[in-house]
Amino acid sequence: MNPFDNRTGWRARGAALVALVCFATLPALTALAQEAEKRMATALSGYAGQPIAIESIKPSPAPGISEVQIENGPMLYATDDGAYFFLNGDLHRADGADAINLTEERRSVGRREQMATVSVDDMVVFSPKGETLDYVSVFTDVTCFYCQKLHREVDQLNAKGIEVRYLAFPRGGIDSDGAKKLATAWCAEDQQTTLTELKAGVELPLNECANNPIAAQYQLGKDLGVSGTPAIVTSTGLMIPGYRPASDLAALLGLE
Repeated sequence: MNPFDNRTGWRARGAALVALVCFATLPALTALAQEAEKRMATALSGYAGQPIAIESIKPSPAPGISEVQIENGPMLYATDDGAYFFLNGDLHRADGADAINLTEERRSVGRREQMATVSVDDMVVFSPKGETLDYVSVFTDVTCFYCQKLHREVDQLNAKGIEVRYLAFPRGGIDSDGAKKLATAWCAEDQQTTLTELKAGVELPLNECANNPIAAQYQLGKDLGVSGTPAIVTSTGLMIPGYRPASDLAALLGLE
């Protein structure tokens, strides 16, 4: 597995980078390259959550751009001073003890605008009993194991002040059995209970009411690049592919 695979999202941490350890220093580096190596090693180590080894830094054919070889990892392109680099095609800024994905920040603006076109009234919403501190929008499917796992933690999210707003994304397509089950939840008088029962495996009579939003939300998910469920979009527009524990989501939102 590529330890820099972007499927884990722009804030990838931990296990995906286990193989990248230690810290390499090349004696022949120029002062500029030494500073770039230090800056990038610090930023990438913070990004990964553990030390990252820089094997070598060499000039590239492009003026002002260096080739940075990660030990036991990919080769990155970076500015000569190590202040900016490309990872999985995205532009990152080395920001002290971390790295900021500038491309993802730009994407987030577009996601917020697209998500704003959907009325909350067309989502199945689970709100905290007390004050709502933040929210996440989740593209979901009732037949998805990790969607079911995340749903079992909705109470924990609500207890932390996080509202969960569900949008439908039938993985099998709009004509699938999953789409029919999602429509049943959206068309129910008690949407929250019906969705919870369907995710728990309860067999319910199918109910596809007219003008349900399943097809429109499925298309929105595709437009946003959703390829699997759950796909979590934060209030800032950050896309988090896959399941995350309630505590991790709360920490990412700055609530823990």
